[in-house]
Amino acid sequence: MAKRRTSKPRTRSKGGSTGTAERHARTRIAHRRERAEDYAEAIADQIAQTGEARVVDLARAMGVSHVTVVRTLARLRRDGLVEAQPYRSIFLTPAGEVVAKASQKRHRVVVAFLAALGVPKRIAERDAEGIEHHVSAETLAAMERFAAMRE
Repeated sequence: MAKRRTSKPRTRSKGGSTGTAERHARTRIAHRRERAEDYAEAIADQIAQTGEARVVDLARAMGVSHVTVVRTLARLRRDGLVEAQPYRSIFLTPAGEVVAKASQKRHRVVVAFLAALGVPKRIAERDAEGIEHHVSAETLAAMERFAAMRE
């Protein structure tokens, strides 16, 4: 049986690029969080708009099948972010609400920053969807300051 590697990723490769492995590891972690954040944000949006979030509505909003939503909800439930039962509405736990609100705020800041740069609102909304999950707290704060100065 193969032994699972549990050590931290290297921060320096044999090629000598200090920090490259660390940057890639950070990106992989961000990708894992991205799905949870997207779903928490979508659930919060659905609840705000209609009073409830349902699998069919999430599937439509996320552009995936209902099976994908059900599997993702199982992971989110395991991680303590949602409460959901088959054929019932989906609700965010307090931890899920924190994730949703933080994701919504990051999205707003990135959109405002891109708009301050002159990016059309429609494109800023689309581009922010990817950027919001990978931006550091420091960069986000700088984006927020820049956007506020431009208003």
